[in-house]
Amino acid sequence: MGWNNILLEKEGHVAVLTINRPKVLNALNAETLAEIDAALDELAADKEVRVLIITGAGEKAFVAGADIAFMSKLTPLEAKHFSRLGQQVFSKIENLPVAVIAAVNGFALGGGCELAMACDIRIASEKARFGQPEVNLGLIAGFGGTQRLTRLVNPGLAKEILFTADNYGAEEAMRIGLVNHVVPAEELLPFCKEMASRIAARGPLAVRLTKEAVNEGLEMDLEKALAHEADLFGLVFTSADRAEGIDAFLNKRKPVFKGE
Repeated sequence: MGWNNILLEKEGHVAVLTINRPKVLNALNAETLAEIDAALDELAADKEVRVLIITGAGEKAFVAGADIAFMSKLTPLEAKHFSRLGQQVFSKIENLPVAVIAAVNGFALGGGCELAMACDIRIASEKARFGQPEVNLGLIAGFGGTQRLTRLVNPGLAKEILFTADNYGAEEAMRIGLVNHVVPAEELLPFCKEMASRIAARGPLAVRLTKEAVNEGLEMDLEKALAHEADLFGLVFTSADRAEGIDAFLNKRKPVFKGE
């Protein structure tokens, strides 16, 4: 499928989705979100893909935010629909049945920070900067920032980030728990691809169910979350991958997982 605003490449079990609007720092408009949404559906249906890396084109930005020029023309009702579109696409990323790594190569502000937070793992270039600057425009975060940020860092710190519109460098973002690793700019994609390859070599059903256990468990009290984990633990015992993994371990060989 041809895209106007994104690139989608696949290599083995790893896919790379690139937001490709470098002239506007990869800002998100409705068309770009719709393309991401369609690409996610394609990836979810592709049984070969086990890990997705999301990044931005160019050297300056991952995604600098929502497209301000686009938003300036929205009515209140259209703005609500735009917010819901972004939320739905980012929730689809969060619930995609494969691991998703954000390769944050530059500015990740507003909608860009929200996009990164929807991913499972965030790896930042030393040049990356994070923030939710919406209040500078008299707006609020609308693609999940008020909710995911409070779940990733403590609520008081999340409110400080949201209220002040301050930007945070990569090292500070890692210190507060927003980022997993910080690497030199030239090493960002190789680092992410190496991690993706390691994840792709694991049992794909096990990774998928682990993601489900973590995501859904966060919305439950501990006892319900533990029961849900036990249900998924039992479910994975019905898989051929479980039999393959245990047999490979006992016979000291490398497992060959098929996602079945």
